[in-house]
Amino acid sequence: MGKITISEVSSNFEREKLIRPFGFKGGYLSEIWQTVSCIRSTNGFAPVGLCSQSVLWSDASVFTSAGNAVMFAMTDYALQLIKGQSFSDPVSLIDELWKEVYSYGKKITGNPNLRETFALNALVGVDNALWMLYANENGMQTFDDMIPDQYKPAVSHRNKLVASIPLVSYALPVSEIRQLVVQGYYFMKIKLGQPGSQEEMLEKDKLRITQIHQAVGNYPTSHTENGKIPYYFDANGRYERKETLMKFLEHAVKIGAFEQIALIEEPFPEELKIDVHDIPVRLAADESAHTDADALERIEMGYKAIALKAIAKTLSMTLRIANVANQHNVPCFCADLTVNPILVDWNKNVAARLSPFPGLGTGLLETNGHQNYKNWKEMEAFHPYQNADWRHPIDGAYHLNDDFFLNSGGIFEPSEHYCALTGRS
Repeated sequence: MGKITISEVSSNFEREKLIRPFGFKGGYLSEIWQTVSCIRSTNGFAPVGLCSQSVLWSDASVFTSAGNAVMFAMTDYALQLIKGQSFSDPVSLIDELWKEVYSYGKKITGNPNLRETFALNALVGVDNALWMLYANENGMQTFDDMIPDQYKPAVSHRNKLVASIPLVSYALPVSEIRQLVVQGYYFMKIKLGQPGSQEEMLEKDKLRITQIHQAVGNYPTSHTENGKIPYYFDANGRYERKETLMKFLEHAVKIGAFEQIALIEEPFPEELKIDVHDIPVRLAADESAHTDADALERIEMGYKAIALKAIAKTLSMTLRIANVANQHNVPCFCADLTVNPILVDWNKNVAARLSPFPGLGTGLLETNGHQNYKNWKEMEAFHPYQNADWRHPIDGAYHLNDDFFLNSGGIFEPSEHYCALTGRS
């Protein structure tokens, strides 16, 4: 495969309001910027890549300091860097690019400790456009075609069923949680780490899980080995000591919820480097696994799952992380970033190809945009395959047929709405 030369770049964004303030990491979002990157080659191909920015998730310290504008500036900086460059594959280009963009981010924020994930989030749209350009230039027509051979073992499965994981944020009423279960959802992501001191946080989290367990704990499901709803907790690094997490688990035992804990994601601040081999539940690394090297470090610390975010850390970095996890027999699943409908299917392409998650026998895909975006229905209309059966969960799962794999979730088809934002007709 020959070199691809980039001749022109452009970018834009639009704000999407949320239904209600969306709380995690002790803070709240009210809108999410959808950024668009267009990359044109000298051969005339001009694909568009999308990114849903999540400043609070990627680096909470930047959240209150014009974080969205900063992240978009980093996206535009990346585009200017690659204009006129030639590349052979997206992974190699992103390997070089993200470090430069990260350095630029530290400079414009004045924050030498800016989290690496902030730069990766800024590069998602750029990376997606590069993958589409790579596919266009080489005559590749499916997601499977464009994955380099060294990464195929990690994404070679074909799940016909992928559980759709709704998000239970701090503010979601218990009545709505119950309704999710009634609708057929059977694997829920529950946010822990509520605002306040460590003591206040723990008491709020204990009360929250008590209320949720009372509401749905005994609801039957045919999708799990014990016939009960599994709990997937996400603390976003809010638990500062192992002892505090153990107190939470002791409370879960007390109320009869412990056996239903499938995993706890990112309980501790990443800089603490806490060994977790002795914690009696499956822990998953998410934002702390910025890169494949970080993922390996977490695995060596005792983490037994990795949350992949092709829609937050770029597909390029995600393939590297998935490869490391696969080599160490650590299961992966796909977590959301409250992304737009098109990015849901970028993520779904990965989730569909991961080995089934232990105890469930299906793939896992968190998607919560439908719960949180005020204009979700309008955003769905921007999807080239908005009415495809595989786009909508049935009884809590996506049913992925041959049409899904043949059309790669629709990611190869341009969206008129987002193309127009960059000036591409």
